[in-house]
Amino acid sequence: MPQDRSPQRTAYIFIICCVAAIGGFLFGFDSGVINGTVDGLQESFDSNSVGTGFNVASMLLGCAVGAFFAGRLADRYGRRTLLIVSATFFLVSAWGSGVADGSLEFVIYRVLGGMAVGAASVMTPAYISEVAPSRYRGRLATIQQVAIIGGLFVSFLSNYFLSGIAGSSVSELWLGQAAWRWMFWMELLPAGVFLVALMFIPESPRYLVSVGKTARAERVLGLVSASDRVATKLSNIEASLERDRKPSLRDVLDPVSGKVRSLMWVGVGLAVFQQLVGINVVFYYGAVLWQSVGFSESDALLINVISGAVSIGACLVAIALIDKIGRKPLLWGGSVGMALTLSMMAYAFASADMVDGGLEMSDHMGTMALLSANAYVLFFNVSWGPVMWVMLGEMFPNQMRGSGLAISGLCQWTANFGITMTFPILLATIGLAGAYGFYALCAALSILFVVKFVRETNGKELEEMAYE
Repeated sequence: MPQDRSPQRTAYIFIICCVAAIGGFLFGFDSGVINGTVDGLQESFDSNSVGTGFNVASMLLGCAVGAFFAGRLADRYGRRTLLIVSATFFLVSAWGSGVADGSLEFVIYRVLGGMAVGAASVMTPAYISEVAPSRYRGRLATIQQVAIIGGLFVSFLSNYFLSGIAGSSVSELWLGQAAWRWMFWMELLPAGVFLVALMFIPESPRYLVSVGKTARAERVLGLVSASDRVATKLSNIEASLERDRKPSLRDVLDPVSGKVRSLMWVGVGLAVFQQLVGINVVFYYGAVLWQSVGFSESDALLINVISGAVSIGACLVAIALIDKIGRKPLLWGGSVGMALTLSMMAYAFASADMVDGGLEMSDHMGTMALLSANAYVLFFNVSWGPVMWVMLGEMFPNQMRGSGLAISGLCQWTANFGITMTFPILLATIGLAGAYGFYALCAALSILFVVKFVRETNGKELEEMAYE
């Protein structure tokens, strides 16, 4: 067996990538936990549909800020350092969201948690991409999406059991506190584990080279690469950083024309389309969605758990395929699947009748909507879910990676906020069928975007990524 494929080194790389991916787990948990607390927020804070939408979507404002500044701050202070800050913010947000007595206080803590989510969303794939060998970088970077979906699944499962024990999300559970508050406090445990575990992983070697800490970078490369390849990798990194010039937001501009590089627009397109297909409506409003078409709160929360399990299975399929067939085929294949299943959901919801102020579907259409929704979740998580984050972490040249991730992350979370904030409004105006018809159209447009603009990155070293 070649030295660079030693089991010990592979195991070490896998472990440090898993530690970084706990940030993805918290990303998923923090995003999904809100799903089971909507009724509690409405009752405790006496909020209307717009206020509830903002309470749910407020985290995403923090996500946009965290994602935008994380790249630049990570270029200055390090990827690992930013992940440590994120872990601290996760702890504070989880505690504060559960103790909040009003919408303003709740929003402040959720925005703080959102900053952690935003930072982790761009730093985790960047860190993994910078320590993982190219031959299985895609599979390791996909751990991020498995972790995100794992966090969503655990939050759905936690919400389901806590609500079941208490009787409902608004009923008293332990220590005189409502179940919805305990749903937030459950996040304290994984956030604490994340903070402690980060103390035992190394800094990214590419960051260390960029700040002149070549000796430390060489030691880290020795842990993740064969000894006879360390010098070559080190020289490649140094060359790719353009004679140690400090990264800047100007790196996304073409120095000749002064226009934004086309590669940056591709990153923005990937980030925005991932949200325009409406996936986080299912993750954030799943319980509300299924209750609106006649399911009980308990059944709606159980459907969320099933969707989470389907998502994990789909991510495992993505791990098996991403380094074999590449990123681009997964993207356009997923887009085709999502366009079809979203159209089927829109058709099923269009058949529903209004009965006593709520929607009611036939058993046949209800089954069709449920199966289509889970098929949609499957297609998303075998394609755009993991692949978008993998590509953002590896598609930019070293010099512009921080800035490229910052701008793409800002656009991703801004689109997420827009989709999340507008769903209650769409639900009240054009209904579920209209909302899902729009998401289906966006999925169809994403097929054209991938085919025309996205380039394959499979098997390339990060130092081979070129400006466009």
